[in-house]
Amino acid sequence: MRLHIIIALFLFLSCFNFSQEKDFTNYNQKIAGIDYGLEMVSINGGVFNMGSPNHEANRMADEGPVNTVKVDSFWIGKFEITWDLYHLFMGREIDEDQVGYNESNEINMQVDAVSSATTPYVEMSFGMGTDGYPAISMTQLAASKFCEWLSAMTGNYYRLPTEAEWEYACRAGSDTPFSFEDENLISEYAWYDENSNGKYQKVGQKKPNQWGLHDMHGNVSEWTLDQYNPTAYNRLDSVVKNPLETAIKLYPRVARGGSFMDRSYRLRSSARLASNKKWKKQDPQIPRSLWWHTDAQFLGFRVVRPFKTPSIEEQNKYWIK
Repeated sequence: MRLHIIIALFLFLSCFNFSQEKDFTNYNQKIAGIDYGLEMVSINGGVFNMGSPNHEANRMADEGPVNTVKVDSFWIGKFEITWDLYHLFMGREIDEDQVGYNESNEINMQVDAVSSATTPYVEMSFGMGTDGYPAISMTQLAASKFCEWLSAMTGNYYRLPTEAEWEYACRAGSDTPFSFEDENLISEYAWYDENSNGKYQKVGQKKPNQWGLHDMHGNVSEWTLDQYNPTAYNRLDSVVKNPLETAIKLYPRVARGGSFMDRSYRLRSSARLASNKKWKKQDPQIPRSLWWHTDAQFLGFRVVRPFKTPSIEEQNKYWIK
């Protein structure tokens, strides 16, 4: 009889634990109960070859040698963050509607503790459009603070992707220069210098990759968390797990994906872009803004939510306090 009770108790607790697990499916993250089109796609973790082989056309030295990399599961934005979303962070008018404290939240914090982007001295879309268009020209700090604000507003933990997560999501299981095999079809998947008419375009207009992600190639380049290190791939481990070049200097840091201003080869899955002080060349402020790159109209970002919520210490590190 006692054994039957123990077995019944075990089955009950097992069912209880299962019910507490996260539902790892695609979802639409509402903010203050409103749908702003922040669709998140679930990406199962796995192993892939990060970087480009020596024989890949137009490859750069900083893309190799190829590393075997393992990444954990995460969600990533289906689209680049749009001005519709970024203006919420800049205006902060909905802060009072942040999600309430709940033990089931991944994060509980007061949204008014999050710094807000300063108002730029020029119109930062540069006349290219706002509704449905990607937000641009923010610094990596500003993009990370958006993630912190979004986390406080929703109770889910968000951050920028690592380089490894970004490339894994971009490749979508492919090992070719792009996430699609026929490079002649690039105009079906990407906005770049030959088809963009010199401006960014509304997100989601081109075909997605095999995992349902739009504009991973082109439209705007996207911030990652990593410090740019041209020799970062010179590792000795046979399999590198969740690599991250922790940022310790302001410059250079890494953006990925290429943009509407680039030639097609700069949109390859493995192509890397190092940030540069010249991205603030026209900024008249002294000291120059912590929030805006006046000369990086090609630069935006998308967000990631790791399936395994990091510790509070890691959260703060990723938000770049």
